[in-house]
Amino acid sequence: MKIHVKIGSIALLVSSIGTSSVAQTSGETIYKDKCQMCHGADGEAQTGMGKLWKISPLKSPALLKASDSSLIAATKNGAGKMPAYSGKLTDAQIQDVIAYVRTLQKQ
Repeated sequence: MKIHVKIGSIALLVSSIGTSSVAQTSGETIYKDKCQMCHGADGEAQTGMGKLWKISPLKSPALLKASDSSLIAATKNGAGKMPAYSGKLTDAQIQDVIAYVRTLQKQ
């Protein structure tokens, strides 16, 4: 009996670790799929579209000061030339993207 409990505990631990890593990478994956073409891999907006539309780098003072809620609202509703992602991404996905953006801002 004790072996089954230990195996079950280990399986639960491994599955929770796997879920955690998926949650951490989903923001990066979505960013690469939906945002990188304009904002760039590093968030510096030095892409063709970023330059054409004069997109601010993610490390600009205004975006560094912006609250998560304002970045979430801009992502949901669109901002400037950026399209709205409400209905295209879930709230959890948008939050994951913003969390990934914050990691880019720290690099």
